[in-house]
Amino acid sequence: MGVIALITVLSELCPLFSGSRNSWLLFSGKYVNDNAVFHDRDTFMNDYKEMNKSLKIYVYPHQKADPFSNVLLAVDFEPGGNYASESYFKKVLVTSHFTTKDPSNADLFFLPFSIARLRHDPRVGIDGIKDFIKSYIFNISHKYPYWNYSNGADHFYVACHSIGRFAMEKAIDVKINAIQVVCSSSYFVSAYIPHKDASLPQIWPRLGSEPNLAPYKRKKLGFFAGTINSPVREKLLEWWGNDSDIFVHFGRLERSYTEELLDSKFCLHVKGYEVNTARVADALFYGCVPVIIANHYDLPFADILDWKHFSVIVATLDIPLLKKILQGITQQEYLMLHSNVLKVRKHFQWHMSPVDFDAFYMVMYELWLRRSSLRLQ
Repeated sequence: MGVIALITVLSELCPLFSGSRNSWLLFSGKYVNDNAVFHDRDTFMNDYKEMNKSLKIYVYPHQKADPFSNVLLAVDFEPGGNYASESYFKKVLVTSHFTTKDPSNADLFFLPFSIARLRHDPRVGIDGIKDFIKSYIFNISHKYPYWNYSNGADHFYVACHSIGRFAMEKAIDVKINAIQVVCSSSYFVSAYIPHKDASLPQIWPRLGSEPNLAPYKRKKLGFFAGTINSPVREKLLEWWGNDSDIFVHFGRLERSYTEELLDSKFCLHVKGYEVNTARVADALFYGCVPVIIANHYDLPFADILDWKHFSVIVATLDIPLLKKILQGITQQEYLMLHSNVLKVRKHFQWHMSPVDFDAFYMVMYELWLRRSSLRLQ
């Protein structure tokens, strides 16, 4: 019996099978056709191979003796904390096969300053970041010819701290021309230009293997924990603060955060002061379907991954309808979302030695796409 005939028979016998060819589900929780999580899987795979072979990046060189080597060089330890994505990327990049010491071979040029480390450097601090960036661009544009060839259009920097959204205000050419790979990837942020810039996932470093709690063991419909630091979160608390199905916490949790994530079917990402939050990656890691409640958020790897197949996106105006929306998702649809969460979470992890299709390689692919568009201009 052929695969399609077998699926047809089984779909009549078991409700866990979808009627759509793009969403067939096996008892193991894996799709027969797993293309759904990608916009175009074949194109991605083909381009990914070409990227690995040919993409070259020139990193502006600095020495340990430089006054701001702590800001410009990769850290000499394993990154940690809420903004680890920024440090992980640079640490992995400088030892990768993508770098070149010959600028004439470079597709892109990396501006290696760290916004997070500038913020904590007492010589700079929050108030001095804008002047530091302005001075840095002035120096490299006079010391090297590469910036001036394109006015920075083939240059990029990486920043995870939300302060990065203000950092380029005295370096307008960076803001307008350079590729900004940032966690604060909101269309509402004037410094962020979709398609030119790219969304960097904010990911906590994690040790050990990924949890794989079965969907039927998850008892809570929805879960959120965080501080009240935005009107959106205030509205969430107003509507669902005392609900018995959607658990909204703005204070100390009775159980651990991990236990809450593992016990919930849907985990809420709710815009705070900024849209950049590690909660999306938290949800994916623990097998909880993320619910995105943040208008005009340029989701990480959105050029590659089709988020509607592994998350639920809810407009902030629809917070009063949140429970109805989540309860309206059938068990069959939820199992498909959950299955896809397990597929994509490998793309949201950092490794000291990069692993194919992990967060580092996915960011590199986003850069590859932008490098390709630059060549067409």
